[in-house]
Amino acid sequence: MILRQRLKPRVNLDLTPLIDVVFQLVIFFMISSVFNTAPGIELVLPDSSTSEAVEVTEIRITVAGPEEIYLNRDLVALSSLGETLRDWKDQGRLSDDTAILVEGERLVPYETIITVLDEVRKGGVNAVNLITAPIMEEP
Repeated sequence: MILRQRLKPRVNLDLTPLIDVVFQLVIFFMISSVFNTAPGIELVLPDSSTSEAVEVTEIRITVAGPEEIYLNRDLVALSSLGETLRDWKDQGRLSDDTAILVEGERLVPYETIITVLDEVRKGGVNAVNLITAPIMEEP
């Protein structure tokens, strides 16, 4: 009786090309993606030499003019801003420790910014960060 040894095929899967392709796809999508955090409103922010980086929150108030105020991407009336923030707080969309970012066009009157800050305070928000453009130093 002759016994034959059966050869079992060995399958070796080389993952190196697969990893290369996945890595290239990740790099492609990172480079081609656009991360737009601003609500799409063109603003010229005032400069500040002592500005600090702050944590970006999901709530941003943009003051483009006395009658043009945006809460995130929605146009709101200045008189209803505090009430809207209070409603958001009641709904749980806004917590007590959430800081709101306020950015204003460079030429917006100071009185308008103060009125916005008053409305934010009436809405029950105590933490507010004002956004400025950092001054670029020339080499």
